[in-house]
Amino acid sequence: MRDKISACLTAGNEERNIRRCLESLRWVDEIVVVDSYSRDRTVEISREYTDRVYQHEWLGYVGQKELIKKMATHNWVLFIDADEEVSDDLREEILREFHTGANRSCVGYKFPRKVFFMGQWITYGEWWPDLKLRLFRKDKGISTGTEPHDYVAVQGPVRRLQCCLHHYTYDDISDQIATLNRFSTISSSGMHDQGRRVGVSDLVLRPLFRFFKAYFLKRGFAGGQRGLIISVLNSVGVFLKYAKLWELNNVSAPSTAQPPDAAKGA
Repeated sequence: MRDKISACLTAGNEERNIRRCLESLRWVDEIVVVDSYSRDRTVEISREYTDRVYQHEWLGYVGQKELIKKMATHNWVLFIDADEEVSDDLREEILREFHTGANRSCVGYKFPRKVFFMGQWITYGEWWPDLKLRLFRKDKGISTGTEPHDYVAVQGPVRRLQCCLHHYTYDDISDQIATLNRFSTISSSGMHDQGRRVGVSDLVLRPLFRFFKAYFLKRGFAGGQRGLIISVLNSVGVFLKYAKLWELNNVSAPSTAQPPDAAKGA
């Protein structure tokens, strides 16, 4: 008999994505969902697939993953986000590993994550192959990282699978820009708390290098105009992070007191 797997899914206001994700998990032995008090139908949809649906205040990307990991009842855990999907090929590859017992020679598996964006699968640039360690032994792995970028760290050997986890990252360019804005705020705040300062090189060279790496070194140019757009936007995200950190370091928060004329009538 193969070792059992618990799929752990953290979610918040994901009614547009979560059904696709949960459908791709029907083969696992347990699905655990932790919802951060969604205001849409995320919880309702989740309960169609599992009775292990919980709500908990948002602890951050790292903290929420550690929370849900402890809720899993099986020792093998699969971390997945609501905007992701286990492809049919990846499911079969995982099951093959577990049915043959190959999983007992390692403590985790990493596999490529393939992004669907602007109407096609992205197989070029810095997004490909986006290797993720998501399947691991609960007693050998922890969620760590710097907000908002969490990752799993394990103690022991890791095997690589060839098939892909699908990622429906952004609805469109506007959604990507909104995410870059949100993530850059989280990142800059964390860096500010750590006492980081900003130099001109951070504002100029870091974004330029990010573009150079994505477009030239990672062959983003192979994607034509799509590859150019993705490379530029991701470099803008780097600029926003350091610009916001500069603002936190150098610009005082606006006073809550009313300006002299604010109390006057129109």
